[in-house]
Amino acid sequence: MIKVLIVDDSAFMRKALSIMLEADKDIQIIGFAHNGEEALEKTRDLQPDVITLDLEMPRMNGIEALEIIMREMPTPVLIVSSLTTRGAKITLEALEKGALDYIPKTQSFVALDIVNIKDDLIQKVKAAGAQKSRFAWRAPSKRNQLPTADKVVYTKSEPPTDLSRRTIHCVAIGVSTGGPPVLQAIITSLSMNFPAPILIAQHMPAAFTKTFAERLDKLSRVRVKEAESGDILKAGWVYIAKGGLHLVVDRRGHSVQARLTPDPTELLYHPSADMLLSSVATTYSSNTLGVILTGMGRDGLEGARELKRRGGFLLSQDENTSAIYGMPRAVNDAQLSDGIHSIQGITDSLKTMEKPGFDASTQNKAFN
Repeated sequence: MIKVLIVDDSAFMRKALSIMLEADKDIQIIGFAHNGEEALEKTRDLQPDVITLDLEMPRMNGIEALEIIMREMPTPVLIVSSLTTRGAKITLEALEKGALDYIPKTQSFVALDIVNIKDDLIQKVKAAGAQKSRFAWRAPSKRNQLPTADKVVYTKSEPPTDLSRRTIHCVAIGVSTGGPPVLQAIITSLSMNFPAPILIAQHMPAAFTKTFAERLDKLSRVRVKEAESGDILKAGWVYIAKGGLHLVVDRRGHSVQARLTPDPTELLYHPSADMLLSSVATTYSSNTLGVILTGMGRDGLEGARELKRRGGFLLSQDENTSAIYGMPRAVNDAQLSDGIHSIQGITDSLKTMEKPGFDASTQNKAFN
């Protein structure tokens, strides 16, 4: 049984979340809080397995409460956020400070359209509940903390995968739950002379991806933007797929361009890591590097198969540093990965591409 504390100053939202979550026999609502101060009291008293946390509340807001929760009584937290520019900014800040995932306040909430959002909500709560042992605040000395943006998790010393001997013209990254702080840790570590374009499919609403790209661009030496159809891929640039659309690439003479498409609409995730990896591998063939990072589900598995079939190289995140070990587990269990690493190991592996002598002379060509 997963015990959930709901924190929201809106009686309507507390009721809506409660109705949807209690429809699952494995979830129990153990309490409600109206503001950040109450959230701290209830967390100490009730010791929930998962907290759903609104960010904009009176007396003490969600960000302030989150910082104290993560410092004093770490608990898996799901942010309940509005799909606005301001909502995106503070949600990304919360993810950087340790929140595990977020629940967007869509029109379905307003209409109490339970069918459209209940399954996703329950899946996220169950995934968060499965991580509760990693937040064991009753035994802080034994706690295996998950990464925040300013604290990359280091495991035992590990040699990076040396990519300096490979000719890599494009890097494609698939990531979901727990992705923003991991991507920030990796991307901000790269130099402005990184010798290939990086394309990212991060499961995120359309209202969030532009804000996320702008935030990363300010923090990084490489350039970061939300991808647009027609973008000519350039080394030292990072292109983040727009939420709600798939990011694929097309060859145009000696250059390669990004293209955003809603098709196929039946795929579970938009953007899809499978679509991105398959498209990049089709265009760049053996000169492709794929990276699968933390996330729920199996998105990226079929794309990884296609990448390997075409001779590409694949790195994946390890279980220890994954917020949710779903997407990496899928490719690791299928024995597709050429290197399984911590966040730091993946970062160090990418940085080997920056060594003098790395073949960047044809990084924007589609094939040798």
